[in-house]
Amino acid sequence: MDSIGINRAPLGSSSSAAAVTARRGIALRPARRSVASTNRVGVATIGFGDASGLRARFDSVRSTTARAQSGNAGRSMTEERGCTMSDTEMPFKYSSGKAFPLGVSQVEGGLNFALFSQHASSVILCLKLPGRGTEDEKGADVVEFVLDQQKNKTGDIWHVIVEGLPASGVLYGYRVGGPQGWDQGHRFDSSTVLLDPYAKLVSGRKYFGVAEEKSSQHFGTYDFDSSPFDWGDDYRLPNLPEADLVIYEMNVRAFTADESSGLDSTSRGSYLGLIDKIPHLLELGVNAVELLPVFEYDELEFKRYPNPRDHMVNTWGYSTINFFAPMSRYASAGGGPVAASKELKQMVKELHKAGIEVILDVVYNHTNEADDAHPYMTSFRGIDNKVYYMLDLNKNAELLNFSGCGNTLNCNHPVVKELILDSLRHWVEEYHIDGFRFDLASVLCRGPDGCPLDAPPLIKEIAKDAVLSRCKIIAEPWDCGGLYLVGRFPNWDRWAEWNGKYRDDLRRFIKGDPGMKGVFATRVSGSADLYQVNERKPYHGVNFVIAHDGFTLCDLVSYNLKHNDANGEGGCDGCNDNFSWNCGVEGETNDLNVLSLRSRQMKNFHVALMISQGTPMMLMGDEYGHTRYGNNNSYGHDTCINNFQWEQLEQRRDGHFRFFSEMIKFRHSNPILRRDRFLNKNDVTWHEDCWENQESKFLAFTVHDHNSGGDIYLAFNAHDYFVDAVIPPPPHHKCWNRVVDTNLESPNDIVPEGVPFTGPKYRIAPYSSILLKAKP
Repeated sequence: MDSIGINRAPLGSSSSAAAVTARRGIALRPARRSVASTNRVGVATIGFGDASGLRARFDSVRSTTARAQSGNAGRSMTEERGCTMSDTEMPFKYSSGKAFPLGVSQVEGGLNFALFSQHASSVILCLKLPGRGTEDEKGADVVEFVLDQQKNKTGDIWHVIVEGLPASGVLYGYRVGGPQGWDQGHRFDSSTVLLDPYAKLVSGRKYFGVAEEKSSQHFGTYDFDSSPFDWGDDYRLPNLPEADLVIYEMNVRAFTADESSGLDSTSRGSYLGLIDKIPHLLELGVNAVELLPVFEYDELEFKRYPNPRDHMVNTWGYSTINFFAPMSRYASAGGGPVAASKELKQMVKELHKAGIEVILDVVYNHTNEADDAHPYMTSFRGIDNKVYYMLDLNKNAELLNFSGCGNTLNCNHPVVKELILDSLRHWVEEYHIDGFRFDLASVLCRGPDGCPLDAPPLIKEIAKDAVLSRCKIIAEPWDCGGLYLVGRFPNWDRWAEWNGKYRDDLRRFIKGDPGMKGVFATRVSGSADLYQVNERKPYHGVNFVIAHDGFTLCDLVSYNLKHNDANGEGGCDGCNDNFSWNCGVEGETNDLNVLSLRSRQMKNFHVALMISQGTPMMLMGDEYGHTRYGNNNSYGHDTCINNFQWEQLEQRRDGHFRFFSEMIKFRHSNPILRRDRFLNKNDVTWHEDCWENQESKFLAFTVHDHNSGGDIYLAFNAHDYFVDAVIPPPPHHKCWNRVVDTNLESPNDIVPEGVPFTGPKYRIAPYSSILLKAKP
């Protein structure tokens, strides 16, 4: 989560968790209630009292009236019923199995199931079998294998091999029992079927945001039938240098969910839908997409019980159910988990073919299982709460909350650390992902008791891991407990950071705050004050003005205040210190002068972002001026508030979009704007002799090209009056060409080939910027 969201990290160096009352993906606290009756499911329970190789029989069948999860934990209620099926044999053999790998794996003799639980006293493997003449998984037969502590446990890992299972289509989970000592950190409930943390595929709801499916159980599943994905003989990873990246932060669903995308209803909001729009990304000029979470997540978390937010759907995805499985409801036509896996790979393949890298926004700081007040149990909590989550052992073993979402993953516990590393490797090896942006990454720097660590083992191992060595790794260097690490994130010269100070300082300078000229110069020149340490480079600072939470760029110049009433929290959510300026009128207006000023300001921000040393990141939709109508915390709106509006793009293609696209391409064509080292005194000339003047809001400078003399002159005027800027002489045998003047109308506001300029001065309009390029 970006620090400008509801639980935004402070503009100084720390924040108070007490100030955090809500967050984009806070799992709601469902009230405990009786579980409604569901379809009856036949259950065969098999004990491991004997050696391997025995055949299991239906000695009894239990009619389960509520095995599927509903409400808070899916507490199951069963009634025993005798059955005269003694001659019917289940076609399964079983043996003790092996401890590794965790999850489900094919082995000689069958399928191996392995689950970690240090504190469990009993584990039952539950299998839902396909077929039986119905496609309704609720009507499928369930077989339960009761694992024996002596035969099916090695150390803290429970395991079993089952022979005779289909190689795909089986759903599985675990019922785990253990100590009931709440004050000792245990939350075991053996009546609940739990999702395997290592499940590579998750089966649950078929379609995104369908409220009628909110009680659907999430099961692990697998597919050993399908052939390996064909990446193609000519397939290559882009392997782009970090210094060359221009990142486009986007949401897979929101990109094509709107009807204006022109896609068939079965592919809108899907991985395949994104493929259809790759030409747009190429025309814009970005070469990396940073996808909001695509791990399996709970989009219906706000609908668990009646509450002021139950009209919303979590569209951002910060409510992780499983760390290995792709979001199944991003498959086209409700295709399910296997289709989702294949289509995600196809999407990555096509993006790579276009030269675009894929960075995933990953959420290892918390899960969807909410807090202790009204717990919601799907996996980790019931498998081993004391291991997977940070607890306050001095306060009745309550869950610590550094995520703002009710729980905090115990990331530096050896078992949890390995799970995270295994997850990251899986996405790199199986899906060819190019990098990761770690949500609230300061959480990953805390020990089991929540205290910050100087050298967090997880952070170090991610930096040093061989499989991850080719990946970009980006930290959001703060959390909701006040651990603000911008410029100080443990990095081993590998980790990049979202530069929150860049965002704040640029916003303040461009809108005309006094005393910001010097720090603006520091930010556009690469934030050496933050990152020039050891072997770190300018590109380790990810520069951004806008991110998914907070105002869009259009709203940043259109609203002084947030307008979050649609969120159902009475306007109490979302950040109040946005450093925004409405340019004279709050919100929508027909005032041409205000609209012109807003257009200039958006272009000024984009120019500053694209000429800054470091890695630029922009938000999906800012290329046409998307508005959320002042909502700066739009996590729960599966509507036009978040969804890309393709008709608006077409309306603004020749103006706003053209400017944004050409500015990105200008950056690509001028290496001096993306150096892989920090600027020295010979690289830049600051045309400034009164840095101490707090009222000065004008800055001009020249970035020098030592190779070809293609210097670039830039000037930013944040005053409300014209400034006659003295233009320095161009390099020898060169002349200045005007490329950008944000005060001019399209197409003159940006002319890639340049317009020759002669004269000692340039009259720069209020709230505008210019860019001159030295050419022969």
